[in-house]
Amino acid sequence: MKKALLLLLGLALLIITQSVRAQDEKEDNKFPVDISGSVDTYFKTNLTSKNVADEEGAFITPGSSFANKSGFALGMVNLIASKEWDKVGFVADLVFGPRGTDAVFNSMGSSSIVNQLYGYWNVSDKVTLTMGNFNTFLGYEVISPVDNFNYSTSYMFSYGPFSHTGVKADISLSDNLSLMAGILNPTDLTEFNPASTYSLGAQLGYENDKGSIYFNVLYGDQDGNLDEDLALTADTTSAGNTLQFDITTGWNLTDALYVGLNTTINTTDAGEVFNGTSVEDADGDSFGFYGVAGYIQLTTSDVFAIGARVEYFSEFEEGAGAIGAYDADGDASILDVTLTGKISIGNHMTLIPEVRLDAASEDGTFVEDDLDPTQSLASFLVAAVFSF
Repeated sequence: MKKALLLLLGLALLIITQSVRAQDEKEDNKFPVDISGSVDTYFKTNLTSKNVADEEGAFITPGSSFANKSGFALGMVNLIASKEWDKVGFVADLVFGPRGTDAVFNSMGSSSIVNQLYGYWNVSDKVTLTMGNFNTFLGYEVISPVDNFNYSTSYMFSYGPFSHTGVKADISLSDNLSLMAGILNPTDLTEFNPASTYSLGAQLGYENDKGSIYFNVLYGDQDGNLDEDLALTADTTSAGNTLQFDITTGWNLTDALYVGLNTTINTTDAGEVFNGTSVEDADGDSFGFYGVAGYIQLTTSDVFAIGARVEYFSEFEEGAGAIGAYDADGDASILDVTLTGKISIGNHMTLIPEVRLDAASEDGTFVEDDLDPTQSLASFLVAAVFSF
């Protein structure tokens, strides 16, 4: 009888142990994720031009990304799911709407809604490895309207990289100093690599309680090399290597006053051309752009802040195609001044009124009310950004 009772007791303990273990596994398999994101919409109107297309069908608007439609217009829905365990985690960042479409514009013609999709491994307290698609490390501004002070974006941000797909290592060198190095697909080729070339990216950063400064570099062939054994037509061209240097810094001078600076230069070699029989070096000089932007923001209360962005942006050899009108040498420049207010409505809504003036070096960059060519454009918008 005692042996039977001991056997029954042992079986009961085994069943309870397995039940508890199964319950723990079940709880683990519930797989809760953190959900965050934003929704934004806006109204925009030109102050010195009609809110229609010009005679060539081009919409009259600044040449930078986002916030380029007139009247009441849509931004995007941004949904971010993330999960972190002890050593590993992932981020799935999805975008829907015009701003999202612009952000993933070079996804090889697919209907991709992926803004970011990556996993990471905290190898140690000092080293994190990340693989997948992540937003660029270059520049001051970002895709999400929640994380930008100004609602419209700068030319430097618009024509620099948006995203990279590849693998990178983030290394903490000290409490204040960090290093990032990565091997990446060509810029904005987010889903796969049809070019069979890769870029190298690196960032050296310093930060403390008052602010930060980052030195960034990106180098590589962005559209692949020509192969004369493939079926190519005459005058098929391929650009050479692209090199971009970028510096971003921002500092809190007081609890209420913040200043930031971004400067960048992007240059691409002339590359190669297939003349019908062989591949040879293309004629022409390197092309690209450079610029500098200053940011100043003053927080007057928990409800209101005001800030300005002043940017000078210049192209050589029609490098970015951003300005649209060039002199005989293919050069042009533009100065844009943006004054932005931010009105917080509770914890989840922000109203953003903004006035912007773009003044270019060449006639024909914009048009006036009568559609005659002009060098400048003034515009106004007010955006509503909801975050959760």
